[in-house]
Amino acid sequence: MYSPRRNRANSHRRPPKGQNALGRVRFREYSKARRAIVQRNSDPIFDPPEEWHEPTGRPDYEIIVRKPGAGCRHVVTPRQIRMRLSQLPQEFLKDLEIVQLSRMTRKKLCFPCYGLQWGCAIYLYPFEETLDEYFYSPPPQGLVTETKMFGGRWERPEHGVWRLIWTESAARDFQLNNVLIHELGHMVDTWNTNYMDQERFAEWFAIEYGYRATGGIDQRRPKRKIRRRHHGT
Repeated sequence: MYSPRRNRANSHRRPPKGQNALGRVRFREYSKARRAIVQRNSDPIFDPPEEWHEPTGRPDYEIIVRKPGAGCRHVVTPRQIRMRLSQLPQEFLKDLEIVQLSRMTRKKLCFPCYGLQWGCAIYLYPFEETLDEYFYSPPPQGLVTETKMFGGRWERPEHGVWRLIWTESAARDFQLNNVLIHELGHMVDTWNTNYMDQERFAEWFAIEYGYRATGGIDQRRPKRKIRRRHHGT
C-alpha cells in the first residue's frame, strides 16, 4: 500500500554528494512517501523524491509554496497550515523546520502520494484542479477508508476505473487533518525502526490528533441517520 521509507536512524541525513535530482539513487533509502498507489518491486531505482532542506536548528518552521503544476492546485494555504499546527502540542513541532506545498510533476503522477516527510521537512502535494482523481488499478482499501472518513466519494464510472471525488472543504480537511498530521507523526516518532511499526504509529497519530481532535464523524457528518438496534424480549 505504501512506498518504502528509509530507516529512522537516517531520517535527517542529507543525500550523498552529487546524487541530486539528475543522478540516480535508491528511492527506498530516501523517501517517506505517504501513500503510493503503484506497487514497486523490492529494489527500485528512483531519483530523490524531493528537494532536500538542510536542518538548521531554527526555532520556528518556514512554509514554502511552489507552483502546483499544470492541471493541479493547492487546497490549503500557509495561513491554514499555521493555524492547524498551532492547535497541536508545540513539543510535536520541535524538529519541524519546513512545510512545503510542492509541485506535482509527471514523475510524481506515476507514483502518486499526498504527502511526504523527509528529514526536517513535510511536503504536501496538490490535488487535481477539478478535485476529481482517477485510478486505473484498484486503490488500496486503507486509502478508500481514509478518504471516505474525510468526505471523499468513490465511483466506478467504467470497468477498470475508480474515481475519487472531493469537495473543496473535504480536500482541505483531508490534507490538514490527515495528511499533514500523519507526516508530523513520522517526525515525532523517534523510537520505532521497523517500517510497519512506524506506519502504525503515524496512522494512530493522525487519527488521534487529526480526525478525533477535530470532531471525528460527528463533525463531518452531523446529519447522518443513526440506526438503532432493537433487541427482542
